[in-house]
Amino acid sequence: MATHLKRTEDELSYFVTFTCYKWLSLFEITDTYSEVYKWFKLIENKGARVVGFVIMPNHVHCLIYISSGGEHLNRLVANGKRFMAYEIVEKLKRLNREDILSLLRLGVQDNERRKGKKHKVFRLSFDSKICEDDEMTASLLHYMHANPMNGKWNLVKDYLDYEHSSARFYEKEEPHKYCNILHFRD
Repeated sequence: MATHLKRTEDELSYFVTFTCYKWLSLFEITDTYSEVYKWFKLIENKGARVVGFVIMPNHVHCLIYISSGGEHLNRLVANGKRFMAYEIVEKLKRLNREDILSLLRLGVQDNERRKGKKHKVFRLSFDSKICEDDEMTASLLHYMHANPMNGKWNLVKDYLDYEHSSARFYEKEEPHKYCNILHFRD
């Protein structure tokens, strides 16, 4: 099967996962799914595109294509997490969720605190994997899209009904209302 998005060594697609601190459902508690969509729009200005995604209550899976000359994946994700963390903390303050804010403050390491960090919103690292070919990309999309129905989640009975996913884009060819998705076969 031909690989469509991997055109050169500088143009790659990555499967990326990042998780909220202590697996707290911070996107759900603060209803900040929109902040992930804002990040998706911002990375387009940095030479990257979203190929697929699912935003879960406490973690994000996405496939990101970075074109030649685009910003490095580590920088894209780090800046996105920083941007989202700020919004999540502000929303927690408005919701008077001192219980969660206190927990997030306790998670900050001394060396991070000395640099001015006040809250630990996300786990420090993120997972990434290069998508080698279309078969791998399709498999990862299936894994992501099924996530809202798997394990403890049971967020929907049919994965096509989960709003914060690219599933309908791929299965029904419907554009997503909040995200401009690049089809992996384009």
